[in-house]
Amino acid sequence: MKGNLVVSAVALLLAAALTGFTRRAALAHGVLDVPNERSSHAVPTPRGGGVSIVIASIGAFCSLHAFGAIDFDLFAALAGGGLAVAIVGLMDDRSPLPAGVRLLVHLAAAVWAVAWLLGFPEPEARGLYLCVAVGARVGAVAAIAWALNLYNFMDGIDGIAAVEAIFMSWAGALLLLLAGTSGDVAAAALALGASCFGFLLWNWPPARIFMGDVGSGYLGYALGVLMLACARRNWSALWMWLMLGGAFFVDATVTLVRRAVRGERVYQAHRSHAYQWLSRRWRSHRRVTLTVLGLNLFWLLPCAWFALANPKLAGWTAVVALVPLVGAVLVAGAGRPERP
Repeated sequence: MKGNLVVSAVALLLAAALTGFTRRAALAHGVLDVPNERSSHAVPTPRGGGVSIVIASIGAFCSLHAFGAIDFDLFAALAGGGLAVAIVGLMDDRSPLPAGVRLLVHLAAAVWAVAWLLGFPEPEARGLYLCVAVGARVGAVAAIAWALNLYNFMDGIDGIAAVEAIFMSWAGALLLLLAGTSGDVAAAALALGASCFGFLLWNWPPARIFMGDVGSGYLGYALGVLMLACARRNWSALWMWLMLGGAFFVDATVTLVRRAVRGERVYQAHRSHAYQWLSRRWRSHRRVTLTVLGLNLFWLLPCAWFALANPKLAGWTAVVALVPLVGAVLVAGAGRPERP
């Protein structure tokens, strides 16, 4: 455990240093996010800072694997698919790519992760068992791809994506350690959260650099992989992760569904998530980010802990935890048509 903490501390310091370097390079080469009618910021700001999270966390995963803290299957799933997602995100940050190209890479990365963590059904599998095995793997691919894109959608105001990743990673690691299970997932989650914390030192409102698709896509993928790695030993742990990420899952899903029902292009940039409506209403990114953090700490974390401690009640606990959030984001404006 002590070695895992040392690796995480190094990842934090490395991410902080790399973010500062990336900011200076972005300013020197004019890699800026210039405000437009879809933006939530008012000043041109360097972007692409998420590359520091990618480098620091994958470096930490390498160290953890070398020390025997995580097995090769988890390392390969995180690093291989994560690099692919990060590279396509970095390319998209520099020059927008077609949505189809991004989706193809995202699905390929999700298939890569599922292949390493779940493998393929046995050749002799038949009947209902084969249907269940194939269905589980297809569902896992879809879930990772959704988590990846969901995180991209929710990275729209200062600090919120990094704070959510830190919370999910560290809270998930804490609960797993308390339960005495999935120690490898906990070690990787600690390192991922530490890398995000190093970046957050530069991204806290008012942000001096943005994460960009290179960071948001990678984080969504990495968190999805950690969920799957945990679930392959205990499927009820998925309820824990769903609740820990409830603020993002509910806001993104409700917004997507409402926009789809109206016939809007769901992949088109917009500002109709609940957190975006609140940031304009309150005129503060910091207040919204702190509100999400408070919701995570004082509502979703206790619910997730109860679910992990009482697996037979995990599903019902998730309902109790998340249904009020659906009402809350609807009241806040999730998916409401934007004014011209």
